[in-house]
Amino acid sequence: MSGRKEENIGRTGRAAVVVLGDIGRSPRMQYHALSLARQASLEVDIVAYGGSTPHSAVLENPSIHIHTMKQWPTIPRIVSKIFYPLVLLFKALFQFFTLFWFLCVKIPSPDVFIVQNPPSVPTLVAVKWASWLRNSAFIVDWHNFGYTLLGLSLGRSSRFVALYHWFEKYYGKAANGSLCVTRAMQHELAQNWGIKATVLYDQPPEFFRPTPMEEKHKLFCRLHKDLCHPRGGQDCVTAGNLDGTMELWNQDTDETLFTAKMDTDIFLKSNRPALVVSSTSWTPDEDFGMLLEAAVMYDRRVAAILNEDDSTKEEVLWKETNSGKQFLYPRLLFIITGKGPNKEKYEEKIRRLKLNRVAFRTMWLSAEDYPLLLGSADLGICLHTSSSGLDLPMKVVDMFGCGLPVCAVSYSCIEELVKVEKNGLLFSSSSELANELLMLFKGFPDNCDALKLLRNGVVEAGFSARWDTEWERHAKPLISKVISEHCH
Repeated sequence: MSGRKEENIGRTGRAAVVVLGDIGRSPRMQYHALSLARQASLEVDIVAYGGSTPHSAVLENPSIHIHTMKQWPTIPRIVSKIFYPLVLLFKALFQFFTLFWFLCVKIPSPDVFIVQNPPSVPTLVAVKWASWLRNSAFIVDWHNFGYTLLGLSLGRSSRFVALYHWFEKYYGKAANGSLCVTRAMQHELAQNWGIKATVLYDQPPEFFRPTPMEEKHKLFCRLHKDLCHPRGGQDCVTAGNLDGTMELWNQDTDETLFTAKMDTDIFLKSNRPALVVSSTSWTPDEDFGMLLEAAVMYDRRVAAILNEDDSTKEEVLWKETNSGKQFLYPRLLFIITGKGPNKEKYEEKIRRLKLNRVAFRTMWLSAEDYPLLLGSADLGICLHTSSSGLDLPMKVVDMFGCGLPVCAVSYSCIEELVKVEKNGLLFSSSSELANELLMLFKGFPDNCDALKLLRNGVVEAGFSARWDTEWERHAKPLISKVISEHCH
């Protein structure tokens, strides 16, 4: 991002970035904060929840100040089920007063509030009232619609969803300006909400890039324990330690699961598994079961193609693979990153799977290691379907920034981002995804031409506009205009 100093926007040179969520898991709002500090030379106050560590660029910037709010206490599930309406009401009130206190008392008065939506209630209400009391401008950054997310759990016909929709629309229209993530969302806001929004596509910042070989090797050394010692017992990745004498990784860090080092040369191992990465929030709008079914189908279809019958013992196959025997189709290692409510449920399902050529790992990576993993992988998988059908998955943007081709679930506006057979493929079922995995990884690692074509397409298309250039072109003029009009 640009580090040059420019004339301050507004009268006091201050902005507040508001997230009713974990700031470490809100990359777009972190990037807003960095741009406001670096490109607009503003002091920036982030008001959010803690939990995950933000990127070091945010933590180390002296103009960015993070204010962490106290979260709503965890309520026993049975209590929240029985008294659901009351719990929902008291939670919203608690969040409102906590947020309102921070916005009106705990932080200096800003020129502009920039708030992430969703969640809409009570966020938009609190920010609107605070902006009125502090004589500040108010901009909404529309990532999705909150009422459609609530509708996933309560149903679109619920009265709560209808009330939520009213609040979201009323207070969204009360903002001084709006940003949104797609053309489709911009059209929806204009046609049905009466809101004029500026499209600011998610773009990868400069630290999302293909990972150099030396950094790959260091990353896999750091991840050795997580990769080679799964909780669910042995699988095709840990096969090298079947007799208790072989180690998958030398303590002098000369060899990892994917890379090897000889003298000063580092290279990728020919019998390595193909590395597939998916990032998920483990929420209802991502059907992770589709990926598990596709993994089982890949495993069974490869066995059928190679004429292996059910009597072929997995230990024999694993020993052959580890000894260097080449197969037409590789082992697949899926690394699933992220935190969320359905994680444990799916981890239990993964442990019950009997797979010969596929292994899964779930982990949470630091903001610095996540781009390195994407830049080291062979394929990205996106299961995001969008509750509104109008937002785009930021994880795919990050993958493209790292030169990684993607297989993504197909929905209404995904082709604004994924160009079929150029930088990725789309699928609508687990069977389609399994077919794509077979097609892309046939002949891995040297003779998988279809995968190479997609990777070349990602690299050639590139991201001519990184986050800082897009923010400079679209967000900064809007923020300047809103503050200027508000001041006068």
